[in-house]
Amino acid sequence: MNYILITSLIIYLAAFVAISIFDVKKVKDFKDYAVAGMSQNTFAVTMSLLATVIGASTTIGITDTVYSIGFPGIWWLMFGAVGLILQSFVISEKVRSTNAATLPDLAKITAGRTAEIIIAFIIVISWIGVIAGQLAAMSRLITFATGRDGKVIPIIISLIIIFYTLAGGQLSVVRTDKIQFIVIIVGIIICFLYLYIFHGDNNAAVMSGIELINENYRPVNLFTQLFVIGGVYFIGPDIMSRNFISKDKKTARISALTAGLALVIFSVIITLIGMWCRVNISASEISGNTLTYVIKLLPMPIGIVLTLGLLSAILSSTDTCLINASGIFVKDILKKDNVVLVRITVAVIGILAILLAFSGDGDIMSLLSGAYSVYTPGVIFPLTIAVLCHNKRELRKKLWISAVVLGGLFGITSTYLTKITAVATLLGNVASYLPLMGMGVSLVISILSIKKRS
Repeated sequence: MNYILITSLIIYLAAFVAISIFDVKKVKDFKDYAVAGMSQNTFAVTMSLLATVIGASTTIGITDTVYSIGFPGIWWLMFGAVGLILQSFVISEKVRSTNAATLPDLAKITAGRTAEIIIAFIIVISWIGVIAGQLAAMSRLITFATGRDGKVIPIIISLIIIFYTLAGGQLSVVRTDKIQFIVIIVGIIICFLYLYIFHGDNNAAVMSGIELINENYRPVNLFTQLFVIGGVYFIGPDIMSRNFISKDKKTARISALTAGLALVIFSVIITLIGMWCRVNISASEISGNTLTYVIKLLPMPIGIVLTLGLLSAILSSTDTCLINASGIFVKDILKKDNVVLVRITVAVIGILAILLAFSGDGDIMSLLSGAYSVYTPGVIFPLTIAVLCHNKRELRKKLWISAVVLGGLFGITSTYLTKITAVATLLGNVASYLPLMGMGVSLVISILSIKKRS
């Protein structure tokens, strides 16, 4: 399987490189490079949106969660679907009508330059860690699937991701997302069917274990994830980046709705794979991730398809994060619409992410990835309020900024300060509710910042 899989990987990745080289000629300006010309149709946007949200956390991560806590692990993706569907009905058209190119650009249009700078720094800093996390997950997958322990192959694949993203920009990301999404779905569905049809002796036990709440997942978890996870899917950086590439506001709305409905179906399938593993595989047998372990149980052709599907899930999230973070750095922090600068930034951020992913220094990666916790409590509600008020009401901008800052401080406290023993002891069980409390504070203050137009 090793040589066949490696050959398949070479052909697969070569196709992405070829696409990016072809797209280089189509890049005429910053708009083409950073937001795919803002001209993508419903099919392209929907496929790209689904490829973006289905990453390592929603494949490998979900099956591990389900194996650990049972069927309630489905709620992560279900609330993601709810967020997308709500976005479709509430803000998709409003956001697209602003003609914003990035999420911080949207913040500038609706809440001013200070808002743009704050949100831009939050995203760029945290996204280095997010990209590194994806690359680390890819490394573990490749090492397990090929049986070759080492960093050479994963680093080469990481460099290929950087290259095709750098060359073709968002145009290449959208094109490769279509291919990657198809491979993801084919791999997951074939795996699901094989497990339940050819190894379905315990299917009844799997179905008897379906429950929406249990001792490992209580109503308070349900309430927290509804806002924290659903909020990110409602107005998160990667999600909204697909809104910006849409050709018009109707396309943005329909794409979000279609992706949300499709995500409901996907969440059931990936959760049931996790449930099959929970019933049929003992904890002592698994070394590593649940879904990567399943590869060993599958016939070689199916194992290769699933491996490519999981790799595609990681690639599709990584390249989107990479081009978005780079575009935000150049446009919103440097205030330049320069393709060359974005390409340089793609290379720099990509190399930094590789160094973090393969340095073995998990604490640094955790620190950078944890910066994203500022976004959820600090940005989601204030930015939503700003979008809904745009062209209707004005904002008291200093008060609005304080909503972002105070909400973000709750996230920082939850992520970093609770690692200090004294602080953790003081806060106790309250620490787990800090992100939700931060969202409540930011919501109240951002509502208070609204005033009538003068």
